[in-house]
Amino acid sequence: MVVGTSGVTASDVLAVARGGARIELSAQAVAALAAAREIVDALAAKPDPVYGVSTGFGALATRHISPELRAQLQRNIVRSHAAGMGPRVEREVVRALMFLRLKTVCSGHTGVRPEVAQTMADVLNAGITPVVHEYGSLGCSGDLAPLSHCALTLMGEGEAEGPDGRVRPAGELLAEHGIRPVELREKEGLALLNGTDGMLGMLVMALADLDTLYKSADVTAALTLEALLGSDKVLAPELHAIRPHPGQGASAANMLAVLKGSGLTGHHQDDAPRVQDAYSVRCAPQVAGAGRDTVAHARLVADRELASAVDNPVVLPDGRVESNGNFHGAPVAYVLDFLAIAAADLGSIAERRTDRLLDKNRSHGLPPFLADDAGVDSGLMIAQYTQAALVSELKRLAVPASADSIPSSAMQEDHVSMGWSAARKLRTAVDNLTRIIAIELYAATRAIELREGLVPAPATRAVIDAVRAAGVRGPGPDRFLAPDLAAADAFVRGGELVAAVEKVTGPLQ
Repeated sequence: MVVGTSGVTASDVLAVARGGARIELSAQAVAALAAAREIVDALAAKPDPVYGVSTGFGALATRHISPELRAQLQRNIVRSHAAGMGPRVEREVVRALMFLRLKTVCSGHTGVRPEVAQTMADVLNAGITPVVHEYGSLGCSGDLAPLSHCALTLMGEGEAEGPDGRVRPAGELLAEHGIRPVELREKEGLALLNGTDGMLGMLVMALADLDTLYKSADVTAALTLEALLGSDKVLAPELHAIRPHPGQGASAANMLAVLKGSGLTGHHQDDAPRVQDAYSVRCAPQVAGAGRDTVAHARLVADRELASAVDNPVVLPDGRVESNGNFHGAPVAYVLDFLAIAAADLGSIAERRTDRLLDKNRSHGLPPFLADDAGVDSGLMIAQYTQAALVSELKRLAVPASADSIPSSAMQEDHVSMGWSAARKLRTAVDNLTRIIAIELYAATRAIELREGLVPAPATRAVIDAVRAAGVRGPGPDRFLAPDLAAADAFVRGGELVAAVEKVTGPLQ
């Protein structure tokens, strides 16, 4: 992965965070780093105070720092700001955070020396992951505490996880990999801390996960419609063309592709006539489609942020070093919260469909709770309880973090975004949504297999065959259910559900 001066892409972030891709600095980036550093060095030599170069920080910015104390100042800001607490965050989050900070450093707008940027790349390439804690960022002035823990590792201090997964003193790990700790100079400590990199990295990864989950939800909604002997007429393209939301049309097209050739759809008038299917079935494209459009908006924000250089102060091409407010996380925080709302609603409608499959009064001929011998067997009764608990948690996670603000730094930093918190809860929401979709998949496939004498769609048959091969067992007497649900979760989480369908339908939208 070659890092230049013009930003990175979402696929770059995923390659480094999840794929362990190696990093190189382009010649253009090294030249931009050196040029910006010359400007900072020139300002540092002047008697006039410049924020971040020869002053304190935040509410202490009014103090002019003499040259002999400036290296200590930069070390001190890293040490004092590395004040996180709570559980460690995931390795992929820390790698994304470090890579995105390196992206901004290489823009040539931060004034950091080339050797500091190279050390950041070396640490990532060595598989060294700083210990970063859950709490410490307010999402303004950047993700301060998380980034500080990463900067501390560059200095050879604090703790980090080695490529073998063991947490050890950072200095030992750097030495083992031949990496020399950096000795920070003017502005460099501040430049390593002042960014939206943590919340952005988590946004990029959530978008990748949600892309798979929205396709998965279209598949499970189609399977439930099929299991309930519903009508696929509501998925007709001409109906969705007259309300032209892109996501809605895409979801309807996906469901229609899954149901092509089904022998189960259209039986809704056979034994228990009904004019229309319930909202959770009939309106599936509208709900999932709205979420898809939310994802598209969030991706636009993420792409803009990936092209940005977030620091304060910044070095401008004309040689000025100017303070700014670009570190405020509001643009990212809003869409993180928006995605959590969409995830909650997608989980909610999936749970309603599952409940309908289990209720003999609404399932159009299926046994109660899809049990083998109802009364002796409880079937999937408690699987729906688990799904309901997950949905309830999703609703709590949908409460926006970005609507909150708590003043800090003696009221200098008096409005913050809470974007890091929005990102953390979105990760939990995405995890829970995966489990909810997995339970609907489990119920829908069992229900379809109980429809004896009716032939499912070829794509449905492919899903059932693949999920059974993955260890998710079909209908039968009660058994220890948790392993089946865990296997279904892994099947959805790993993208195998979408892959099984696409072997029949071609790429889903």
